[in-house]
Amino acid sequence: MGDNDGLLETLRELRRHLGRELFPLAIGDVTADRRAARELSGQLDDYLIPRLTSIDAPLLAVVGGSTGAGKSTLVNSLVGADVSEPGVLRPTTMAPTLVTSSADREWFTAQNVLPGLSRVTGGGRGQPGTIRIVTASAVPPGLALLDAPDIDSIVTANRELAAQLLSAADLWLFTTTAARYADEVPWSFLRTARERSTALAIVLSRVPPEALGVVRKDLTRLLEANGLGGTRLFEVPELVLPEENARLPRQAVQPVADWLLALAADSRSRAEVVRQTLSGALESLATRVPALAAAVERQHAGAAELRSMADGAYAVGLSTFDEGMRDGTLLRGEVLARWQDFIGTGDLMRSLESRVGRFRDRLVALVMGRPAPENELRVALESGVESLIRASADGAAERLMESWSSHPAGRALLEDAGVEVTSRLGRASADLPARAQEAVRGWQSYVLDLVRQEGADKRTTARITSYGLNGAGLLLMIAVFASTGGLTGIEVGIAGGTSVLSQKVLEAVFGDQAVRTLTVKARSDLRARVAILLGQEADRFTDLLDAVQPPDETAPALRGTADAVREHLRELPVANRRAALPASSASSASSAGSAGSAGSARQVGSAPGTPGTPGTPEIAPRADGDPGGPPGPHEGPAGVPRANGTEGGEA
Repeated sequence: MGDNDGLLETLRELRRHLGRELFPLAIGDVTADRRAARELSGQLDDYLIPRLTSIDAPLLAVVGGSTGAGKSTLVNSLVGADVSEPGVLRPTTMAPTLVTSSADREWFTAQNVLPGLSRVTGGGRGQPGTIRIVTASAVPPGLALLDAPDIDSIVTANRELAAQLLSAADLWLFTTTAARYADEVPWSFLRTARERSTALAIVLSRVPPEALGVVRKDLTRLLEANGLGGTRLFEVPELVLPEENARLPRQAVQPVADWLLALAADSRSRAEVVRQTLSGALESLATRVPALAAAVERQHAGAAELRSMADGAYAVGLSTFDEGMRDGTLLRGEVLARWQDFIGTGDLMRSLESRVGRFRDRLVALVMGRPAPENELRVALESGVESLIRASADGAAERLMESWSSHPAGRALLEDAGVEVTSRLGRASADLPARAQEAVRGWQSYVLDLVRQEGADKRTTARITSYGLNGAGLLLMIAVFASTGGLTGIEVGIAGGTSVLSQKVLEAVFGDQAVRTLTVKARSDLRARVAILLGQEADRFTDLLDAVQPPDETAPALRGTADAVREHLRELPVANRRAALPASSASSASSAGSAGSAGSARQVGSAPGTPGTPGTPEIAPRADGDPGGPPGPHEGPAGVPRANGTEGGEA
């Protein structure tokens, strides 16, 4: 690694950030965001980290392209052996085939590149999710060919795998046909090559003899218009094959074979190709990673919106409780009846007159088996407050379910949680009654403590002793809720009398200012306890967000790694825009005569040749030792250009 240690560690840090789900919420174009993160993770695993770890490892050329472009036929023809199975059925390539020399076999078998694909050796087509490793004597050390699935396959997994393999390549050997060279799908990949400055060569196959040069000229025009001017371009004519799966004759692919041979033989050229593609991939992080960071921030903004909905729904729930606490609602029903018992039996008045009277009533209640009226009133108040809490929580849960269900991210989050969970979320939690009971009893104890503390001086203590601590505490609780709001008819008069009586008695004990202070304190304490309960109810919803939301520091960390990569790139040698490759032989294989095209299904009676004959090309020099003639009229100077169109050493 040497000088690359800092850059390599930065890439590993970036990979760790991408290792968790960054886009759990349906915010914006989340499908595209997830795909971009998945592609970047794959390129880090499959190419960037392995290549930086072993910068001198063999060069990997991926043969990719559209359906029926003749990729497998081209690979078989180049290596002079049937290593990949061509055919007319689609998809043909189910598992990619990597062809390497015996000297480099260990490197590729050891899963240094494409570690997520299991290795398979030997015969057979291989299974999806695997990569076949095949050795061929015609492949020189330092170079490997990978036959990829169709980029436009009807099988989604094949399309994704094709994109993954191209992202792992040092060099794209992109194949297309005279009939499909203008299709959009190939051009979307070629534009990606341009954006990432990937080393690229194009094989234009199945060109009718009468269209030789014409199609090439138009494709050259399109390449220039898309910022890919100067890309090396090879032509393979449409030829007649002796049988469906036959290999192309030697002269049909000789220019490609010569060019690859020269590339493998020149370590400097290989290094330039690696540096060009590696630099381009690293430079692309300057835009790809910040784009992911922005998408993560959109996730946080969406999560904040959902949290705001939860806060709002339960704030309304708390307001509902406040209104019920102030409008006299609690003095209806059971509480009102128990208050009437408390007053009508004379329990309160006798407790005000004499402790003996209170003791006598309690003794009678004990003998008769009837609870003391003050206890019944306390229990009724407790039950009423608990019911108000549950009603407020139920209403808040229903409102929040409606709000989240109307929001794309909230709806998807609820769907992911499942029917059982969402059915529970639509109402107050099952344990809320027990927690509410505990909170109300705690509040009642607090109220008694307030009464006790306020009556700490001797005179007030004597008054409380005369009236009874529990009786005074109940009066304070009643004062918290006693108001005529929400009551009608006779209830108004009764509640009004309740309020006046409670107020007068408390003022007689503590004084009017103290009573106001005690009432505010008692009401505030109850409200705070209910706010805690409702907050716990809201947590059921926000816990769903907490379980999936990426950490707050994710977006800044992603931008930090992008900046660090940019700084480390300044330390690396600048990729030579010329990439100093040897010239290829004439790219147009029109001299191939009437053999057969890649993927052509037409057959004649002649059999394919054997190694060393024109029927079986090998990646080897021509018999005369000439590595290749001058470049064709559209090839430009020798070398693989950067995809920005610069060629021949131009900056």
